[in-house]
Amino acid sequence: MELIDIGLNLMHKSYNKDRREIILNGDKVGVKKAIITGTSIKSSIEALDYASNYPGVLYSTAGVHPHDAKTCDDNTINILKDLAQNESVVAIGECGLDYNRNFSPQNIQREWFKKQLELADTLQMPVFLHDRESYSDFSKILRQFPDVAEKSVVHCFTGDKYEVEDYLSLGCYIGVTGWICDERRGDELREAVKHIPPERLMIETDGPFLIPRDLKPKPKKHRNEPKYLPHILNRIAYEMNIDCEVLATQVTKNTKEFFNI
Repeated sequence: MELIDIGLNLMHKSYNKDRREIILNGDKVGVKKAIITGTSIKSSIEALDYASNYPGVLYSTAGVHPHDAKTCDDNTINILKDLAQNESVVAIGECGLDYNRNFSPQNIQREWFKKQLELADTLQMPVFLHDRESYSDFSKILRQFPDVAEKSVVHCFTGDKYEVEDYLSLGCYIGVTGWICDERRGDELREAVKHIPPERLMIETDGPFLIPRDLKPKPKKHRNEPKYLPHILNRIAYEMNIDCEVLATQVTKNTKEFFNI
């Protein structure tokens, strides 16, 4: 089985002491590639620098998360454009809207979401999207960029059947995490995945966040990492009523073609 983790926050401080080991442990269970998420100018640069040391294994994204939208300035788009020229950078993002915490004002979030979609449109690059409790505004903005929508993956999707069907109608791919393993809040997602065609699905850990809550025995470190991606795949396959090996082959094919890796 070969898997690819499309969303790994590998530069997070919780990995500082064993970053290389994290990748090796993932490889042992079939996670052969991973995409490091860029969430700000600083983290996008760090992600690229690290990924460049592991060509063909690690890749990165370049973007500004809605939490950090308030830090954007006149140089932001040009810097992202420069980063995107590197062959290790496979998508613009993580970008989008987050109305759950509103760490950046909503109007500022919308402004910089649009500008990053414009950049992706100009560069003809895939987009790594973030939508949390912002579906209405998020989908309205994305509809303004139909060509970009077809090259987008809605990362860490946690929505309902209606939202997933709407994103699919726009041409988006859907990224699913260990949220599906959460007995407290994963009910809508467990129902929604039944409506995702396997050819439009990708999988991710979003490590170190969202460690699957149904792991047995419970890990000593409460930290998600690529070695748990097969567990996430198994739960998704169960909910979709699809053979695990068949689903693994399909999502890996989707990912390679989408990101051209």
